[in-house]
Amino acid sequence: MRGAAAVLLLVALVPPCLSQERDPFAWLYNPRGHGFLQADSAGGGCPEECDCPPTFPVAMYCDGRGLTAMPSIPARMKYLYLQNNAIRAVPDSAMVNATNLVWLLMQHNQLASDAVGEQAFAKMQGLDRLYLHHNNLTRIPANLPGSLRDLRLNHNKIEKVVPAELDQMENLTILYLHDNVVTDMGTSLKALKSLVLLDVSGNHLKTVPKALPGELHQLYLESNAIDTVPEDFLAHVPQLQYVRMAHNQLTDKGIPRNTFNVSGLVELDLSFNKLERIPLVSTTLEHLYLQANQIKEFTLGSFCNVVDVTNFSKLQTLRLDGNEISRQDIPTESALCLRQAANIEV
Repeated sequence: MRGAAAVLLLVALVPPCLSQERDPFAWLYNPRGHGFLQADSAGGGCPEECDCPPTFPVAMYCDGRGLTAMPSIPARMKYLYLQNNAIRAVPDSAMVNATNLVWLLMQHNQLASDAVGEQAFAKMQGLDRLYLHHNNLTRIPANLPGSLRDLRLNHNKIEKVVPAELDQMENLTILYLHDNVVTDMGTSLKALKSLVLLDVSGNHLKTVPKALPGELHQLYLESNAIDTVPEDFLAHVPQLQYVRMAHNQLTDKGIPRNTFNVSGLVELDLSFNKLERIPLVSTTLEHLYLQANQIKEFTLGSFCNVVDVTNFSKLQTLRLDGNEISRQDIPTESALCLRQAANIEV
């Protein structure tokens, strides 16, 4: 009763010159189904099953409504939230008016690749973020716009990535492909000149992806079946700071001597593999994770070739627990070489 009285009071206070035009408070007391917050109809009306706040008229909230099909999309929309529904298809016709979208969030639906139109996303020339994770896609959708900077396809059923699917995406900076069933990526990453984060963990890769982009900062390859790495694969990515390859099949023979002895690398995770020796790393490395391998010897030369006042490792974190060595195996000289290590777990 108090809420209704407040609305009536506000309406009564509106000057007559305004009351003859569009009532500025009409959206408060004229809800339509789920669309309680409805914007004006300029550029197309808001679907009843969605919310279009009048204070943010370029956003449409349709998340968590139990939708099984795409709603109509007014042409003015820039931000579309469709996550947490049961949408199965994105036909070309559903996106005819959606040419101004900047964000499109469709994670946690039931999208299948055969039900996504070939041109569904092609005309969204300003699209910046596309979230399609947690669906049933078996391939990357066709004709994605080159404007994309953030593409999330994790937790699908994608088996293969081919160059044609990514060759126009030179602005892409973030690519999440983890938790799929990818076995091969070929040279599909070659065109991604701006990519800084690549996550392909939780797939079926047997080799490190080829043609890694030169601007890459973070590379996540955990939980694959990789048993060897090329010696120079880090030489072509000078900006790379974080490499995570835990839960693979790496052995000493599969890691050439100087593979990880590169400056610039900040964090290296090789835990839960089959290593018997500590690999050679750069003195600039700060965090090294080697737990749960089969390492039998603490080789100080893996960290420092020369130890003196000015030559020492910058390592701060070193994990060696779950191997075949004990704290007694750590040489006394390590206090000089690893002087910045706050804790060495054995």
